[in-house]
Amino acid sequence: MMLARLTAKPERKLAKQLCKVVLDHFDTQYSRELGDAWSAARDILISPSCWQHAVLLNRFNYPFELEKDLHFKGYHTLFQGSLPYYPKSMKCYLSRIPHRIPSERHQVGNLKKYYLLNAASLLPVLALELRDGEKVLDLCAAPGGKSVALLQCACPGYLHCNEYDSLRLRWLRQTLESFIPEPLENVIKVSELDGREMGDAQPEKFDKVLVDAPCSNDRSWLFSSDSQKAASRISQRRKLPVLQIELLRSAIKALRPGGLLVYSTCTLSKAENQDVISEILNSCSNIIPVNIEEMARTCSRDFAFAPTGQECGLLVIPEKGKAWGPMYVAKLKKSWTV
Repeated sequence: MMLARLTAKPERKLAKQLCKVVLDHFDTQYSRELGDAWSAARDILISPSCWQHAVLLNRFNYPFELEKDLHFKGYHTLFQGSLPYYPKSMKCYLSRIPHRIPSERHQVGNLKKYYLLNAASLLPVLALELRDGEKVLDLCAAPGGKSVALLQCACPGYLHCNEYDSLRLRWLRQTLESFIPEPLENVIKVSELDGREMGDAQPEKFDKVLVDAPCSNDRSWLFSSDSQKAASRISQRRKLPVLQIELLRSAIKALRPGGLLVYSTCTLSKAENQDVISEILNSCSNIIPVNIEEMARTCSRDFAFAPTGQECGLLVIPEKGKAWGPMYVAKLKKSWTV
């Protein structure tokens, strides 16, 4: 039965219509910012048939038969214990060739066994180094994949999942309901607050804060079905860094002194990545960068990285055989004194 269920989805279901308006815009910007690396990334991003999907197993309803089948199909575990922080409770499997198993349907009262995701999205979760009992904030939490991943790493004393967009909030709630058992619901709070207000509402409450910020979302934008909407997105794109900086300032207020903050996006844009972090470091005297270059070195087997010019920042860039990303990750710490 399990073998039958894990048949890869037909290729026709991955058919998407490329948006030329967005591609032309990206060609201009990313050729300038990334040089030759953009060409390889471009080939992957415009070819959904090359995209890879990782399988994050749910420790609260562990799929032993699925795990056996993934081994049989040649999948391997992410990182394989190479990182200083990699919880044994987190199990994520990758295939070196494009292959996607079907998603599970949401069923009230039944926990899903696995979550399909871009493997690079686990890097900000692991960079946060969550420990049992800690209070953690996922400031922009929908659709919920990173919140689910955090709970695969440890059992926090309190997990606050916030999402301002009402439609995405429903998606977040359903994701949590699909993966998290009822006893854990007592330590999870879901809210619909403007993330820019969280710091004033919950000052210095959290040990760890994740800001997976609203961004250009390169993969999604490249396949915008409405070219007029795509053109509008591009014209509004310059406003995103302002929002991202405001979210980070709020997150810093919500973080206790000595706590860790991780910022992430799924875009290659320097303006939304390195420039945002540079602005925070230049303007917030109580924030210090945390070197995460070791993460790039130990993850090079599974991920390709582009230079960021920052010791505290990584940029995962897709290439053939490592079709993960885009994903930018930056790690910061709040000092005890200003």
